[in-house]
Amino acid sequence: MQKDVIVETRGIKKSFFVGKGKEITVLEDINLKVYSGEFVSILGQSGAGKSTLLRIMAGLVEPTEGDVLYKGKPLKKAEAKIAVVFQSFALFPWFTVLENVKIGLVGQGLNEEEMNERAVRAIDLVGLDGFEDAYPRELSGGMRQRVGIARAVAVEPELLLMDEPFSALDVLTADNLRGDIIDLWREGKMPAKAIVLVTHNIEEAVNMSSRAVVLSHNPGKVKADIPLELPYPRDKNSRDFKFLLDKIYTVLVKPPEEIPFLLAAGKYQFLPHAKVGAIAGLVELVHDKDGRVDIYALSSELSMEVDDIFPLIEASVILDFGEVREGDFILTKKGKNWAEADTLQKKEIFKEVALQNVQLIKQIMQVLSTISKHRVSEEFFIDILKNHFTPEEAWNQLETAIDWGRYAELFAYDYDAGELYLEEPQPIDL
Repeated sequence: MQKDVIVETRGIKKSFFVGKGKEITVLEDINLKVYSGEFVSILGQSGAGKSTLLRIMAGLVEPTEGDVLYKGKPLKKAEAKIAVVFQSFALFPWFTVLENVKIGLVGQGLNEEEMNERAVRAIDLVGLDGFEDAYPRELSGGMRQRVGIARAVAVEPELLLMDEPFSALDVLTADNLRGDIIDLWREGKMPAKAIVLVTHNIEEAVNMSSRAVVLSHNPGKVKADIPLELPYPRDKNSRDFKFLLDKIYTVLVKPPEEIPFLLAAGKYQFLPHAKVGAIAGLVELVHDKDGRVDIYALSSELSMEVDDIFPLIEASVILDFGEVREGDFILTKKGKNWAEADTLQKKEIFKEVALQNVQLIKQIMQVLSTISKHRVSEEFFIDILKNHFTPEEAWNQLETAIDWGRYAELFAYDYDAGELYLEEPQPIDL
């Protein structure tokens, strides 16, 4: 039986203009259908445009190109039957729990009695009965987020969109709230016909959803659409659960085939925000574990989230210190050599791999070697990078390149003057 499509995105592109009319594309060619009865998670690293996509699906942000269809009709603005739960609790501190929940019902043509009934029903549903007259300051973080969820549920939405609703909570509170939402969804008590969850927590996605949509970044594109066909309640220690975790980890780290790590088709290589010391720590840790680790197991052991460990893994792959296969991070011969080398040898190895594999460092060296004074302002490189990244990301990219280049003793950096320079200019084969 064919399920109804609740929301669909067709060829969605979202760009922002930054300085002098330069266009930065955050999302590109997003084609996605969410069907009735589905719980879909959207995954991706920081900068993948996950939250932007969610807001476009909600009608809160207008796409640059493409269309959003809600139940087959173009969505031109926020729709009453689409509710959003944000990461921040977004409660009015001077309103009670009941009043905060009722805010979502204003403008729906309900009288005061009907609004009270709906709000109380939603409050009871999320387990806050008895706290109707409490103020946000009296509630814990988990209880405040439950108020946000109750406010969304009170409008009886057909589509519930959640933007990292558990990320601001402590581990135990978040796990408890996830469990309650899954129970409500499974038992049919949630009014929504479909739920879309933005998250960076892979275990959360596999535990809660029926599908995982993985976005690449710079710009965000659909990298994979993975069914998560496991029965509820899900056993996190089961072979099938771990298989899906490994599959998603592999997809997230693996670069899109059409955009290789080196500069291609006018696109700049994206450097993960990873310091050399942290990369070295990861490589040495994996080396001590015989050169191969399960990424999920490693992240759990180190209590690191996706946005913490993936930049280190990506950086290691770019530098040819490791590779990702079947959810495992495996050291290459060069990675093993780097882990075993002494301090001076480490610098020489890093210099070699940086010049071979990092486009921005090669470009910096070309410029510094060409200019007679062998000294260039950081703004020169920032202006170039701003053609490919947002202003903030342009600085992040240059800071990463400076960290890597200084460690390899390829060039130096004058912090006060904001200049990169060669201490001892010498010809380098680039």
